[in-house]
Amino acid sequence: MPAASTTFRVLTASVIASLTVTGCQALDDAGQALGHADLVNDLAARMDRSLEQTWAADYQLSGGRAASIAQTKEPLRSSYTWPAGKITVTQDAVTNCTTAAGQTSCTVVPPVLTAGKPSVAVYAEASKRGLVTPPAVIRLLTEAALDPQASITQSDTTLAGHHATCVDVTRAGERFTACVTNEGVLGSFTGSLDGRPEELALTSYTDIVDPRAFDVPAGAGVVDRRTPTP
Repeated sequence: MPAASTTFRVLTASVIASLTVTGCQALDDAGQALGHADLVNDLAARMDRSLEQTWAADYQLSGGRAASIAQTKEPLRSSYTWPAGKITVTQDAVTNCTTAAGQTSCTVVPPVLTAGKPSVAVYAEASKRGLVTPPAVIRLLTEAALDPQASITQSDTTLAGHHATCVDVTRAGERFTACVTNEGVLGSFTGSLDGRPEELALTSYTDIVDPRAFDVPAGAGVVDRRTPTP
């Protein structure tokens, strides 16, 4: 079983187990908890499945900045691009690019084991740079589902022409809103992530990916740290 899939399913199974063994809770409280767990499980499953598919999405960030995510199933590869850099993971390499003062520099290192989902490695690197990622949103939802004081309200909307399920969450004095499309793509997020205010909204989605989405940015300086094959 792919590593990411195992993580999501164990996570959401734990939520359900924790919330169903509540003998001291009132029935309405237990019913609300189960609803939260079911919602988390559904959104996690959508995002999990999308990690194995071919698609590309463009986003608008706060301040009008832009970001994009692209991935393909064959060949396996994934990338996350934002104003200050780009991360690309393929079966041949992991490429990290940073842009500052109009100059882009990239470092190429050996590939990592991705369990058939290079997007897992991309999202891990993106999170280190403070970017909103599907796993980060799932973590927030799971924490909310485990909190009996959390308020989770579900709604539906359309983002970039695609239907999405949204949740408005309030817990511990904080609030965030997240939407996930039927395709499993993160549609929007507004709230605090690791103490930072974040905002992201889907502007376009396609299941046809331009191969250039995985190229090193034009004009970038490249340092290849892979060991040459004898």
